[in-house]
Amino acid sequence: MGDGRSRLIVGISGATGAILGVRLLQVLQSSEVETHLVLSKWGVRTLAHETPYSLEQVQQMATHHYPPQDEGAAISSGSFLTRGMVVCPCSVRSVAAIANGHGDNLIHRAADVVLKERRKLVLVVREAPLNDVHLENMLKLSRMGVVIFPPVPAFYTHPKTAEDIVDQIVNRWDGTMSMTGSPSAETMHPRVRKRQTGRRKAAQG
Repeated sequence: MGDGRSRLIVGISGATGAILGVRLLQVLQSSEVETHLVLSKWGVRTLAHETPYSLEQVQQMATHHYPPQDEGAAISSGSFLTRGMVVCPCSVRSVAAIANGHGDNLIHRAADVVLKERRKLVLVVREAPLNDVHLENMLKLSRMGVVIFPPVPAFYTHPKTAEDIVDQIVNRWDGTMSMTGSPSAETMHPRVRKRQTGRRKAAQG
């Protein structure tokens, strides 16, 4: 591909919720998006604990993948054009590192590059409860333009399974990044869905 507008960096850190990052990669496989994946050391451990997927299976879902120690990778340079980056899930350790410019691994370095190049950065922060340090780091990042996007389910969609909840959350991120189009009807609040249906009917005549 090679078009920066179609490239997305996906980081999976060690917070619980590895399936969210896996599902995002699966959704993007059926799109024109070129994904560049990095799993941290603890992201790999969490993947093994929480999902049936191996590291190799998840790496195959991405267009390109990199080891977390490879800070000489293409995505560590601002000259490598991308649409932006999603870290999902994002641990509070990664939040702290990104907020304070510590490039401890390739996820942190790539996020630092996205920040300095003024590209879109979405952090799917997975932690509870939050202490003052967590909140201050997230506020600092939000003021830099980072989207702080905790994986909070919307129950107005009436999810029946855990998979329904994961899909609804992932579709919301996809809409935030505007990678594959607008969010699906299943992720919309019923009032929004009703308005859009009414507009379509009116336009059709």
